[in-house]
Amino acid sequence: MEINEVKELLNQFNDSKLTEFDLREGSFELYMNKNQTNRQTVTASQPEQSVEPAPVTPMTTAAPTSESEKAQAPVAAANGEGQVITSPIVGIVYLKPSPEQDVYKSVGDTVKQGETVCIIEAMKLLNEITSDFDGTITEILVENEDVVEYGQPLFRIS
Repeated sequence: MEINEVKELLNQFNDSKLTEFDLREGSFELYMNKNQTNRQTVTASQPEQSVEPAPVTPMTTAAPTSESEKAQAPVAAANGEGQVITSPIVGIVYLKPSPEQDVYKSVGDTVKQGETVCIIEAMKLLNEITSDFDGTITEILVENEDVVEYGQPLFRIS
């Protein structure tokens, strides 16, 4: 990408109502942000800063019985079994409907398909995140008010 193209994108971004812009083209990456906080990034030169969730002893689990359930089950992460609810967007995760209320779901709680498990705030919009599966929550992989990325695992359900 040429410098004049980058300048033109910058001008268009400044004149727009967008608050974030992320462009990836081959090895070229451009990120612009008008928000008060910046996104967290990890580059190859920085040491990896991952937080492993504490292992949780799972409750009694029921494996998928029908072939269609087995076909729909996503691949489990290396550190556990079960189905995973992932973040569909980048934002701040809230495990409670409001600060003075209890969490939507805790480890050991049962969850039904379509039931709200958390909220993710993105660009001042609150998005309810629902379960795609029936089961029991065996792990909560994020903390309240964590910044989450697209595709980041949030809950493990067995």
